[in-house]
Amino acid sequence: MDNDANTLEACHNGHTLCSTCKTRVHNRCPTCRQELGDIRCLALEKVAESLELPCKYYSLGCPEIFPYYSKLKHEALCNFRPYNCPYAGSECSVTGDIPYLVAHLRDDHKVDMHTGCTFNHRYVKSNPREVENATWMLTVFHCFGQYFCLHFEAFQLGVAPVYMAFLRFMGDETEARNYSYSLEVGANGRKLIWEGTPRSIRDSHRKVRDSHDGLIIQRNMALFFSGGDRKELKLRVTGRIWKEQQNPEGGVCIPNLCS
Repeated sequence: MDNDANTLEACHNGHTLCSTCKTRVHNRCPTCRQELGDIRCLALEKVAESLELPCKYYSLGCPEIFPYYSKLKHEALCNFRPYNCPYAGSECSVTGDIPYLVAHLRDDHKVDMHTGCTFNHRYVKSNPREVENATWMLTVFHCFGQYFCLHFEAFQLGVAPVYMAFLRFMGDETEARNYSYSLEVGANGRKLIWEGTPRSIRDSHRKVRDSHDGLIIQRNMALFFSGGDRKELKLRVTGRIWKEQQNPEGGVCIPNLCS
């Protein structure tokens, strides 16, 4: 059953199913194929209300126990539910906890793995006129005991081609808010700077990209930063990650810089 409003209904032969499933089977009993009426099975509804069951992610660490009607709602938002693979270069269907996904990214997707919370990356493309959803290799950083994914790609923003860099946190949104990051790109006496909070990998790569939550560089500016004859993209993106700490006296956040 999908929500608290569901009821248990029975066909004339006594077979029961929930009201949501009733619509899915086109009002026909899946057991005997008789047409389903509107006969409520109140006794079984009372039994269902009295059931308390563990979250289905119990084996992944969730200790919660819920009444039957609340269990599915919790599971849809459970902090222990598996994460989707954050790799953006292809549609990957792998799910798992963070340690499993880190090993998967390293072994199966061959991503670059770095320790530390500062980065200095160079992105090169020989033909920058080809902007159609060009995705560079994902980079994973390990710092403060956590993992972060750095994305860089090109795509069409309306009719204008752009480049975008952004960071995602390998964990839940509430944990992601404990960290901040900055990105910087520039040359020839100019630079662009982005500062923000990494998005959780609970939000898909495409969702973060389409919300423009990161450093966006127009193609003309990117080519200006590349120098030379502007026929080759050569961007150097630098950045750092830091943890926000509560100041016990003032109650405000102060940055904890990674050494």
